[in-house]
Amino acid sequence: MPSPRAACGTDPLLRFDRTDEMSMTRVLRILTTIPLALMLYALLLFLGLISLVWNFVAMLLYPVMPEAPARKLGRLTIALAYRMFWGLASVTGMMRIDASCLDPMRSEPGVIFVANHPTMLDALLLVARLPRSACIMKADLLRNIFLGAGARLARYISNESARTMVRLAVADLRNGGQLVIFPEGTRTVTPPLNPFGHGVTLIAKLAQAPIQTVFIETDSPYLSKGWPLWRVPPLPIVFRLRLGQRFAPMQDSHVLQSELEQYFRQNMEQRATDASPACQTPRAHTLS
Repeated sequence: MPSPRAACGTDPLLRFDRTDEMSMTRVLRILTTIPLALMLYALLLFLGLISLVWNFVAMLLYPVMPEAPARKLGRLTIALAYRMFWGLASVTGMMRIDASCLDPMRSEPGVIFVANHPTMLDALLLVARLPRSACIMKADLLRNIFLGAGARLARYISNESARTMVRLAVADLRNGGQLVIFPEGTRTVTPPLNPFGHGVTLIAKLAQAPIQTVFIETDSPYLSKGWPLWRVPPLPIVFRLRLGQRFAPMQDSHVLQSELEQYFRQNMEQRATDASPACQTPRAHTLS
C-alpha cells in the first residue's frame, strides 16, 4: 500500500526544501553582488569628483590662460583623468578594457575618429587614449557652469550651430588636432546602428582629413540607451576597441556618408552573426 505522501503526489516537505534552497541561493547571490555594486558606484563617484575638481580649476584658468596652451592642458588633463578611471576599473575587476589599438595614433595630427555609440562611456574610452582629441558636445553641457568649464578650456566643440560646429572642427583639424565623433548622434537605439548624420564627412571634406573608423565592442548593455544608472550589470564589463578601414575625404560628402554607414552596418552585423556564446567571460550576477 502506497504511503500517504506518495498517494498525494509530490512530497510537500520536498517542495518546501526546494523553495527554501532557491530563496537561500538568491540571498547568497545578492550578498555576493552587493560589494561589487558598491565598488562600481564608488568608481562612478570617483569619476564625478575628479570631474568637479578639474572643472573648478578650469573655471579659474579659462579667462586668463592663452588659447593654445589652455587647449593642450585641458585635453591632456581630461585624457589622464579618464585613463585613471579605466585603470581603476581594471584593477578592481569591474571592467576589462582593451583600447591599445589607438596608442600608435595618439600623436597623429589631423585625424577624425569615427565610432559606433553603444554606451554612455564610449567617449571616455577614446579620449583616454587620444590626448590631442576634441569632442563635439551638446551646447547645454558646455554652458553648464559646473560641468562645462573643463570642456571649454580644452576647446571642445558645441553642436548648437551646425555651421559654427563645422567651422571650428575644420580649424581644429588644420591646427593639428584630432576629432572624436559619433555620427549616430546619440547612443544606439536600434541595434546594430542608428542612421548617420552628414556632419562628419563634410568636416572631412573641408579639412581634407582622413576618417579612421573605430568599432566599440562590449558584452554588456550597461549605460546603453534606456539603461537606468542605478541598475548594476553582470560584472566584469568587457570593452574592446577595434580599428577598421580608414576613409579618405571625398568631394561628394553625401556619398562618403552613405559608404561609411554601410561599412559600419555590414561589419557590425557580421560580427554579431559570428559571435559565440562559448567565448563569453563568466561574470557576477546582476542585482536586478
